[in-house]
Amino acid sequence: MGILSSKNAVVTGSTSGIGLAIARAFAAEGANITLNGLSTPEEMEAERRAIETEFGVKCRFSDANMMNGEEVTAMVVEAEQAFGSVDVLVNNAGIQHVSPIESFPDDKWEAIIRINLMAAFYSIKAALPGMKERGWGRIINTSSAHALVASPFKSAYVAAKHGMTGLTKTVALEAATFGVTVNAIAPGYVWTPLVERQIPDTMKARNMTEEQVKHDVLLAAQPTKEFVTVEEVAGVAVFLCSDAAKQMTGTTLSVDGGWTAQ
Repeated sequence: MGILSSKNAVVTGSTSGIGLAIARAFAAEGANITLNGLSTPEEMEAERRAIETEFGVKCRFSDANMMNGEEVTAMVVEAEQAFGSVDVLVNNAGIQHVSPIESFPDDKWEAIIRINLMAAFYSIKAALPGMKERGWGRIINTSSAHALVASPFKSAYVAAKHGMTGLTKTVALEAATFGVTVNAIAPGYVWTPLVERQIPDTMKARNMTEEQVKHDVLLAAQPTKEFVTVEEVAGVAVFLCSDAAKQMTGTTLSVDGGWTAQ
């Protein structure tokens, strides 16, 4: 029996990278899973069936657009209707754009704030009442080292992740007497499609080669000189769902190879 046996989890942005690793780790602990993302129906059906087959849990998919608050709300409501509850909510969906602020596209700024921060507001607003009523819940926000420190050319992302810190703390206080914990995980650079896609923009913004970006920009921030793995982040998420973490709430846990220790 896993620690999440009979529990139901919603993980946004879970078609690849950190989100998919968290979804699979939760399934391994017995949770039924609602996946969410932008993969093709064929790709998502293959992943959904693989999780059900491998872990013996129920798995469904929502294609809710994280840009749209009504769709985010509906995703949570539909998950509750399908499984009977949403016990664990992971706000993981995120996008990135790298550009000096004077040329930062307005539409990119708005999309990053909507997907990286506003979507979490809507999902929490929808999921928290049921968690309070049942007296148990875990809300985990995938944040970033950029919730604690800044980097050039990432104004929207840094603003959104700093906002996530404040949202995490506030909801943690509101839910503290209801058996619901609210925490954020702040990874450093994890080798995911999100990080890989920002390399060309960073090459352009800093006039560097790909290898220079990896070693002189990305891993330069992390004293371990290693990328964080998605499995390491997923392991922290599982821990936050355990009884050992029930007095941890309102925290931002750094998983960043020592980046923010500097």
